[in-house]
Amino acid sequence: MSHSTLLVRPPAPANPSLPPRQCAPVSAAAATLRTSPAASSVAQFSRLRTKCRFAAPGVREDYSSTPIDVVADVKTEKIVVLGGSGFVGSAICRAAVAKGIEVVSLSRSGRPSYSDPWADEVTWLAGDVFYARWEDVLVGATAVVSTLGGFGNEEQMKRINGEANTIAVDAAKEFGIPKFILISVHDYNLPSFLLTPGYFTGKRKAESEVLSKYPSSGVVLRPGFIYGKRKVDGYEIPLDIVGQPLEKLLSSVENFTKPLSALPGSDLVLASPVNVDDVAYAVINAVIDDSFFGVFTIEQIKEAAASARV
Repeated sequence: MSHSTLLVRPPAPANPSLPPRQCAPVSAAAATLRTSPAASSVAQFSRLRTKCRFAAPGVREDYSSTPIDVVADVKTEKIVVLGGSGFVGSAICRAAVAKGIEVVSLSRSGRPSYSDPWADEVTWLAGDVFYARWEDVLVGATAVVSTLGGFGNEEQMKRINGEANTIAVDAAKEFGIPKFILISVHDYNLPSFLLTPGYFTGKRKAESEVLSKYPSSGVVLRPGFIYGKRKVDGYEIPLDIVGQPLEKLLSSVENFTKPLSALPGSDLVLASPVNVDDVAYAVINAVIDDSFFGVFTIEQIKEAAASARV
């Protein structure tokens, strides 16, 4: 985020016989302003007040100026979430709204049936990534987040996990979007013949596209089993009943199980589940932190989420 330097001229001292007061300077860092999406469409003003203290032999005086209106350039974030109405996508939208980030969701179903207040802050677009009008979807975006993925026969999985994401990456790059964030899948230490070919090969193809088109700003998150309260056709599936206790259990025995992680297939049991909100806040960290890029493992996702929540 760029910083703006504010130039402030305090009013003249009330008593001209006194030496000039020394006022604390306004630094460039202090002039960093963030606004909500609603405020970004109007001129950006900040009200600033200077406070000075003067002391001389036999004289002591405190002085506060009247408020001064200053104008600063303000950069706000706007993200486009592909698959934003899904389980992971909606968590990302919710977290982004909580952080004051403008959000656009593109999914085949459009707006979900949520009655939560945060959903009213999201622009919900119905559409297919294969036929999207990207010039309308991506306008003003500072990052694209893809949660696209799914199961089916091998060709279907290659299409949705690989081709769909590749199209999105290429479109974002063509329209000059600075960042691309991909929700991928954990690198399980299993023989290739045990992995669902279309699903994993599709995800890895998408990863390669992100990292090649965005070598210094692309982000690939590799969670394992993602848990939380998942809504399907109006019903809530409490995946956290399984995921949360398992995550705590694996964390408590981590020092004992770590030597076993090199054994083939051990990840099926030892790879820690990830709370959907941790995935969402890791995405937020990637959006707001320009030094955050590359491939992130399960533990790194949790660390990034903790940083974003501060």
